[in-house]
Amino acid sequence: MFTSTVFPSSMLRLSAVASSLFQKFLMLAGVFFVLALVGVQSGNPTMLGGLKSLLPISAEAAFDEEPDVEDVDVASEALSARMRGAMDYVSRRYHVSAEALEPIFVTAQSAGRQLHLDPLLIIAVIGIESRFNPFSESVVGAKGLMQVVPRYHQDKLPEDADQAAFLNPVINVQVGARVLQESIRRNGGLESGLQQFGGAVTDPERRYASKVLAEKQRLEQAVQHLRAGRNTQAAVAAPSKAG
Repeated sequence: MFTSTVFPSSMLRLSAVASSLFQKFLMLAGVFFVLALVGVQSGNPTMLGGLKSLLPISAEAAFDEEPDVEDVDVASEALSARMRGAMDYVSRRYHVSAEALEPIFVTAQSAGRQLHLDPLLIIAVIGIESRFNPFSESVVGAKGLMQVVPRYHQDKLPEDADQAAFLNPVINVQVGARVLQESIRRNGGLESGLQQFGGAVTDPERRYASKVLAEKQRLEQAVQHLRAGRNTQAAVAAPSKAG
């Protein structure tokens, strides 16, 4: 003999209402995700801004939260083969010693890993902005390798750092990478983010973004050529060793 439990009608109505609300929440979450994805794919910052306005304050704060870039031990972190190949190319192209470039490339590699940016994108920006001159300064006061404007990004410096820190190659790349990541995130796409980073948001031809991406492509091609050359050398050396 089995017994059945009969729930009060009020409890059944409450359960039905809760189920309906949960289904609507899932629908809204799905719509938000799809629209956000479309905004990212199309590089439409207005769409993303409108979606963010629909979020609760706590959720919007999480959306805008900036990731920190942890200090890197330049002496102990090893460059990947890809970054070392790019460094060799930059050393020849810009006539800068590999010893001077290595801390810059290590910092770009570490910052790229932490901020989910391609480190070669960071290196490409440095090439366009300063040609790897750590003491470069623009007419508007942008400083260092990534041409960071101190008055806008003082909050991104380490606690004990002063204004001179913007000319420190490692700190400048750490701060500049955060600014770059923030620009891409806030503008909903790579090209729009690069345009904001370069102070050229009103340029319909997006020439700044094109220059950076062309520089990145040159870096990628240099790495591929170097890798192909090493593979060829290894293939030639193998038969001679066998003989």
